[in-house]
Amino acid sequence: MSLPVAPKPAVRRFHQASWDEPIVFELSTPGERGVLVTPIEQGVRGAVGDVLGTLPEGMRRASAPGLPEMGQQRVLKHYLRLSQENLGADFNVDIGQGTCTMKYSPKINDQLIGTPRLTAMHPLQDPADAQGVLEIIWRLERMLAEISGMDEVSLHTQGGSAAIWSNIAMIRAFHEANGEGEQRREVITTIFSHPSNAAAAKAAGYEVITIHPDGDGYPDLDALKAALSPRTAAIMVTNPEDTGIYNPAIRQWVDAAHAVGALASYDQANANGILGITRARDAGFDVCHFNLHKTFSTPHACGGPGAGANAVSAKLAPFLPGPRVSNEDGMFTVRDGAEPSIGTVAPFHGVVPNIVRAYAWTMALGAEGLRAVAEIAVLNNNYLLAKVLQIPGASAPYADGRRRIEQVRYSWQELFEQTGISSEQIGVRLSDFGMHYWTSHHPYVVPQPFTLEPTESYSKAEIDEYVAALAEVAREARETPEVVRTAPHNQTVHHTHHDDLDDPERWAITWRAYRRKYPSAGSGRAAVAGAPAGEVPADLAAPAALAGAA
Repeated sequence: MSLPVAPKPAVRRFHQASWDEPIVFELSTPGERGVLVTPIEQGVRGAVGDVLGTLPEGMRRASAPGLPEMGQQRVLKHYLRLSQENLGADFNVDIGQGTCTMKYSPKINDQLIGTPRLTAMHPLQDPADAQGVLEIIWRLERMLAEISGMDEVSLHTQGGSAAIWSNIAMIRAFHEANGEGEQRREVITTIFSHPSNAAAAKAAGYEVITIHPDGDGYPDLDALKAALSPRTAAIMVTNPEDTGIYNPAIRQWVDAAHAVGALASYDQANANGILGITRARDAGFDVCHFNLHKTFSTPHACGGPGAGANAVSAKLAPFLPGPRVSNEDGMFTVRDGAEPSIGTVAPFHGVVPNIVRAYAWTMALGAEGLRAVAEIAVLNNNYLLAKVLQIPGASAPYADGRRRIEQVRYSWQELFEQTGISSEQIGVRLSDFGMHYWTSHHPYVVPQPFTLEPTESYSKAEIDEYVAALAEVAREARETPEVVRTAPHNQTVHHTHHDDLDDPERWAITWRAYRRKYPSAGSGRAAVAGAPAGEVPADLAAPAALAGAA
């Protein structure tokens, strides 16, 4: 008896909504209002005094800010139209933002952070009146300590790169406290670790040594041992790396670093495939960090705000950034980061709405659910890997034939050599199908790269749909390459010219800069008295060209 054959996944028909929408300043009408602000009552004014009179003269505005003047309904229509001209995690199959771990964020968590019990809080509020939110911070830190195996956690940092900076700052403070600050001036990372590790170390004044893969595609242990010395302050590595490859010798890496007196820092931006399976402490690390806006499902929100978590072993605990929340017999108090803490690296308690979201997500899943997240993410990723490698011209360099964890950095190099169509052009054309992907960090060590990460959020049908779109664009690259070269065709913005994007003199990223550089563009309201007439690039000639940048 033959089994039924599943239907071939169809490529979804898609056309982006397109509005000839001016930027918000162009819609301004003098005197139009969206809300009437209640004047300060005389009794209140007398109690607080003349506010302007208490400000130093240099801090006072000479005139009111030049904000758009619009009614509520027009504001609503404007931003809804702009929202229809976007792709996003809640709109398309968003598995192409590799290394960013784009996953579903439960909407009930948005309701939780919208309660006045949270929104009305102030970070300088008396801790006695803020017990609920302080308890959430304290409890989530305890959960992350258990998940990582570390002794102490701080949720103070506001994102992954800020957490990495805190890692290297704590490492520097530790060596300085031990009298080895001047001796240990080198940091070792790998080429496929997140670049923020090298960047943070460099910004902290260290010389960065980068290790490349060995002949099998894994981080080269022999190269690490050759680079280690009494000058080494730390190794700072991502595992799994941004290729999706998990370093099976990670414990040997950490032990080799410790043998020369260096510390080991674990970048867990790619932790979505290892939750409940392995822990930073199990590999001997001294410090690690999580990105709550990745692994713990708080929204990326167009690049921010994120939320970071630093977890450390006992010997680095005194250096954690603060303020910190303490539990003293059931009463939660706040203590500032005092010496030898590295102090504050962000305002107050970090990004509290995202901390609450991450707490709710973790509590809802529990220990078994967290492990299921990792298992499904790994399953989805390896299913996607098998499907993509069936597309002619696609490959997965390094660790040939091995499974990956939660993402893969693929290559279109073979297709590029055959057709001249680049990975970037394929990614642009993919937007015509309501999808997209990210290539990779620069430099392109993997030639013609594209990095996919399906996470646990996407179904088999959605992965099949994404692969079908990739296969269709690869077919077009061979049969009708001009269609790919001139893409996008179904999008709000059509083919753009990199001459404008590569010339800062032509950028206008604010309304003030736009009026200054291109006074003849848009409506008459764009003109600035006395400003020289500017030549308007074709991409900026109409107000709609700036709508997405407003």
